[in-house]
Amino acid sequence: MNPVIPAARFALALSFTLVTASAFAQTAPAESKEYTPQVGQSGKDVVWVPTPEALVERMLKMARVGPKDYVIDLGSGDGRTVIAAGKLGARATGIEYNPDMVNLSIKNAEKAGMGDKVKFVKADIFESDFSEATVITMYLLPSLNIKLRPKLLELRPGTRLVSHAFNMEDWQPDQTVTVEGREAYLWIVPAKVAGSWKLTVPAGSGEEAWQLALAQQFQRISGGAKGGGKSYNLVDAKLTGSAVRFTFTDGNGTKREFTGRVSGNRMEGTTQTQGGTPVKWTAVRES
Repeated sequence: MNPVIPAARFALALSFTLVTASAFAQTAPAESKEYTPQVGQSGKDVVWVPTPEALVERMLKMARVGPKDYVIDLGSGDGRTVIAAGKLGARATGIEYNPDMVNLSIKNAEKAGMGDKVKFVKADIFESDFSEATVITMYLLPSLNIKLRPKLLELRPGTRLVSHAFNMEDWQPDQTVTVEGREAYLWIVPAKVAGSWKLTVPAGSGEEAWQLALAQQFQRISGGAKGGGKSYNLVDAKLTGSAVRFTFTDGNGTKREFTGRVSGNRMEGTTQTQGGTPVKWTAVRES
């Protein structure tokens, strides 16, 4: 036989049950659903399309990434490029605007055993400082590459830039590769050498001197030298980061080959004459 519960006691019991259930619902942990990005989903400036792992590996190889490098990936997505750079021993940071992708990247790094070796930040790439990087990687639209280009050209000479799929218009890449039908481009940030330089080379108890005029379009250089009342065109001129090379034939008909490095308003290196002994040369920018 079932006991009869007085109405007041029943109401009190029901009230207690509802309050308890409500409290449990507020304190019990909500079931978390892992964020899964969708290929083609919209971002701040681009849609998300991941770079194939094989191309990531090739891009890092193009840039010769190693333990001494600091790699920054612009628009780092799910973090795969940053994680791959970390596995090569490099210090690496991903800059990503989508906070869900940042959190996913952190989880992916932890799963790969790289949680304490790489870093991801939620930020706008156009407002970020990446001046300390030795390598920049990116998979952005051409218009964004061009928008970033002035800032990239101000990075330290020798900084390597690698882009998946998209180039930088008239700034021609130093290297192009194709992996699984997709292209990647490498640029090496060139030193600034355009202008007039005084070039001197020790000669006996004195020195030889030329006025060197250099024109520059990104890593391409050209120009001429003047000395002894004569002018000479430079040939085989090349600029790779801060490494410079050029050749001209002097007034004595001797072919002079110059190789060296640029450091701000100064260049120095060695010059080799045909059959001669290498000697040091210096050049100071005058304008």
